[in-house]
Amino acid sequence: MEPLLFLVHRIPYPPNKGDKIRSYHLLQHLSQRYAVHLGTFIDDPEDWWHQDKVKALCASTCLLPLHPGRSKWASLRGLWTGQALTLPYYYQASLQQWVDAVIQREQIRRIVVFSSSMAQYVEGYPQTYRLMDFVDLDSDKWTQYARAKSWPMNGLYRREGRRLLDYERHIARTFDASLFVSAHEARIFCDRAPHCAPKVHWYNNGVDTRYFDPSLSHPNPYPPAQIALVFTGAMDYWPNAEAVEWFGKTIFPHLRRLHPNLHFYIVGSNPTDSVRQLGRGEGIQVTGRVADVRPYLAHAHWVVAPLRIACGIQNKILEALAMEKPLMASAQAMEGLDIPSLGPGCLTATTQEEWVAKAQPWLQGPPQRISAHRQWVMRHFDWATNLKVVDDLLSSAQTGQTAP
Repeated sequence: MEPLLFLVHRIPYPPNKGDKIRSYHLLQHLSQRYAVHLGTFIDDPEDWWHQDKVKALCASTCLLPLHPGRSKWASLRGLWTGQALTLPYYYQASLQQWVDAVIQREQIRRIVVFSSSMAQYVEGYPQTYRLMDFVDLDSDKWTQYARAKSWPMNGLYRREGRRLLDYERHIARTFDASLFVSAHEARIFCDRAPHCAPKVHWYNNGVDTRYFDPSLSHPNPYPPAQIALVFTGAMDYWPNAEAVEWFGKTIFPHLRRLHPNLHFYIVGSNPTDSVRQLGRGEGIQVTGRVADVRPYLAHAHWVVAPLRIACGIQNKILEALAMEKPLMASAQAMEGLDIPSLGPGCLTATTQEEWVAKAQPWLQGPPQRISAHRQWVMRHFDWATNLKVVDDLLSSAQTGQTAP
């Protein structure tokens, strides 16, 4: 098989958070067609246990530790160089040396880069075909952070949003093609970088519907007579932590006064101190990392996604829908999804009054299953179908043509 260089900012396994779900399935897909040479970082010590799974999919790998504390200090170089801080955060000379050696040794002609922070390693190779998977528009995420923070962090985040957008424009202009996680995200970028529009594409994430299958039996993690609301996601990710704190303090107490048996479960790894403190409140449980999230989805009355800072498509929403669960989410969390086609079991809310009024009818009686949700996911979020655009773009390098 032809060699291909694949650079990812975080090891693409296990697929237990949004970016790793996408990068894992992309790696799996590429490994069926190319001899993949993978360069990536490991920022969670527990992920070292999974390196053999990744190595089995690759011709060679360079797995380097990334220590968040040290990387934050390193990122401050950007204040002197004028770079987005994200770039020095993810730069290590040892990875650059490995990239240079692999490109020369294997005579690499195709490169796939996952996340804008990794593009810096292959800027010096314009003779190769370079495909950039931005996933989300990260610059927009930092700008959203700035609006939610106070001084002095809001100024720092606003700067990061501006500098990162400049870099995203540069990469999209100089690379052969760029990808985003949804048509909505691609349109936002094209509005901000119209000169790049001809080379901008997108593909939806997918869902492993054989894994997230409501017909499978799972033990009930909730005590009898509880009405369970559940939020799933990595709880050291600030938008997730901010969402559950807002919901737990602002919305949930009103719902629980109306339904005393109502409980809110926050399911996800590495909860922050503020999230753990939220778990001391009445009716709120913070589980931390769990071996399997499906029992919590399968037996919940309702899945909530009250994100107020969001980009792209939320995998937590797709997984809930694949499990045929009623869903209530913020408008931000639902961006990029065709909400009306999902029917009455998928609702959006913004204000406290909307959340309380719309949730109540679904908090009575036993948990419900909505088969239309799973059918919709299977139509629109199949990995093999959605990843075809990657095949088309990479194959266009052979002929020198631009993929449609």
